[in-house]
Amino acid sequence: MRYARQEDLQKLALTMQGSAEGICLVDIEREFGVSRRTAERMRDAVRNTYPQIEEILGDSGRKYWRFPPGSLGKMVEPTLDELTAGHRAAAIARREGDDLTAETLERLLAKVQAMFRADRRRTVAADLEAQLMADGVAFRPGPREKIAPEILSALREAILAGVMVSTDHRARSTGKLSRNARLGPVAMLFGQGRQYLLAWSEYQDDLRLFALAGFERVSLEPDVYTRPAGFDLQEWLSESFGIWRDNDPQDVEWRFLPDVADEAAGYVFHPKQTLERLEDRSLVVRFRAGGRQEMEWYLARWGDRVEVLSPG
Repeated sequence: MRYARQEDLQKLALTMQGSAEGICLVDIEREFGVSRRTAERMRDAVRNTYPQIEEILGDSGRKYWRFPPGSLGKMVEPTLDELTAGHRAAAIARREGDDLTAETLERLLAKVQAMFRADRRRTVAADLEAQLMADGVAFRPGPREKIAPEILSALREAILAGVMVSTDHRARSTGKLSRNARLGPVAMLFGQGRQYLLAWSEYQDDLRLFALAGFERVSLEPDVYTRPAGFDLQEWLSESFGIWRDNDPQDVEWRFLPDVADEAAGYVFHPKQTLERLEDRSLVVRFRAGGRQEMEWYLARWGDRVEVLSPG
């Protein structure tokens, strides 16, 4: 029996062209969740359709298949959905203050669309505009801080190079300017209008969050910075609310009144939250995290329809 799912075969062919080493049967089984026999049928179907496919013998005797570059021609042109996803990602990055990423994505998308024929470019441009307008991604209102592109660029370079930086940083809460502070950048955190740098502070000898909008100068240093052994960013953030974190996380318990309980149940307030419905149909949300000020800012949008049970 021949394998006939055209969508899977097209994806397999694109995967073969995108791999320099080639794709083996085990790779097909893993990627598509199929049996060995089905993987063989899929390989045969692609091989029968595209005779230019190459067979390579690996070091262990295992066979791999790939296409020479450019073999699939216009079949590798991105679809409208793929282009829309790219433009949506660029719009979200710009909305959240990451202008460098947005500009990089937009340059990449412009290069991709420049490879189309003129008639396809016109059609794609019109369809993209319609889809992005329907999404409304780029037009959703909401405040965000302005951050100098050169600051973002320097911090990103330091993170990728794994080096220390010397900075002048103004604290959000006090307005105090710290000059020549030495930091080991770990990650930039974007979202909800406020952007932060997670970095090791030489002065405090600990990981701290620094408001990106507070940086007035960033210079790369020659000293190498190495993350703490076993450090996991997601695990570190799991004790935060949003991206803000206190030194002493607390057990949090919120009760949403019955008239907003269904709406609240549709939110993920924290990745490790638990939900409990009470007899009066109200909803209790529990999790452990720091960032009390961030929580208060967020809860303000719920007004008097939420009760903070803990912390008191």
